[in-house]
Amino acid sequence: MPHDPKVLDHEYDGIQEFDNPTPGWWHFLFYLFIVFSFFYTVLAFAGSPYLPTPEDKHQTEKIAAQKKKFETLPDLLPDAMTIASYSKSEPWMDYAASVFAGNCVLCHGAEGGGAVGPNLTDEFGKSIKTIEDIHMVIQNGAAAGAMPAWGQRLHPKDVILLSSYVAKLRGTSPMVGIAPEGEQMEPWPDAPPPVEPEADSGDAGDG
Repeated sequence: MPHDPKVLDHEYDGIQEFDNPTPGWWHFLFYLFIVFSFFYTVLAFAGSPYLPTPEDKHQTEKIAAQKKKFETLPDLLPDAMTIASYSKSEPWMDYAASVFAGNCVLCHGAEGGGAVGPNLTDEFGKSIKTIEDIHMVIQNGAAAGAMPAWGQRLHPKDVILLSSYVAKLRGTSPMVGIAPEGEQMEPWPDAPPPVEPEADSGDAGDG
């Protein structure tokens, strides 16, 4: 009996195996997808706008650490020097930026340039003349309720830190900004940044 080239030479318990190779196109697609997966992984983690960059992750970690310090933050007074001082604290302004992003961007834009609400980056204010007025407006609302009274929703410290963040926006240049409204505001007072407590190194071990 002639040898059938489609049957392999080996045999197991009387069972033979046909030589049925995988089609060439299948091998081509298999290796193509391996190469594609490499480039996809590189692009996804290095260039995708939908995934956090290392800088984004670092910023998130900084904000999370600042949130842990929130309870140790001393009681703040909504006076001009406190608001001006904390506007110069980078860690607290990073934290306040997250509060702004979660509550204010819908009306004032991501960079404070205004949308439904007024532009927070120019030299004019509808309800703000002095830096203390920022706290008053955030705390109590304005424009017959168009500006909500955030004092009923946010922690008092959040209201003050948010006031500092809004004060910090003055003089910045947003990509999108609406026309100025209201009257010229007074200059903000010059105040040094707050003295931050030294980081707690933790309790020493027993040995």
